[in-house]
Amino acid sequence: MWLGIAAVNLALAVMLGAFGAHGLKHMASVQQLEWWHTATQYFFWHALGLLVLGVLAKAVPAFMVKIPFFLLQLGLIIFCGSLYLMALGLPRWLGAITPVGGVLMIAGWLTLAWLAFKQQ
Repeated sequence: MWLGIAAVNLALAVMLGAFGAHGLKHMASVQQLEWWHTATQYFFWHALGLLVLGVLAKAVPAFMVKIPFFLLQLGLIIFCGSLYLMALGLPRWLGAITPVGGVLMIAGWLTLAWLAFKQQ
């Protein structure tokens, strides 16, 4: 399941990146394109992280990836989603929830670190 979710995230990241590069280029402001670019970069990097967690879950079944995976996935949805929505012209107040997504992603990575140190 984890690998499948990561793969879907990576496919979405490619599609959204292509849409931003080609579909939005002529109708979005510089600020909107920057938001889109930032969202896409974070989406790609964290989707790759989710892929690594999926591989880790297969390679070391005793290693619990559920909580870090969930935190990262939810963080991606909130962080990237709010930036994508603002880039599409939705209200800028959505930017107020963007940091919540960032905090969730940080919490996911720190939870993974804690689990890794605990496992040793």
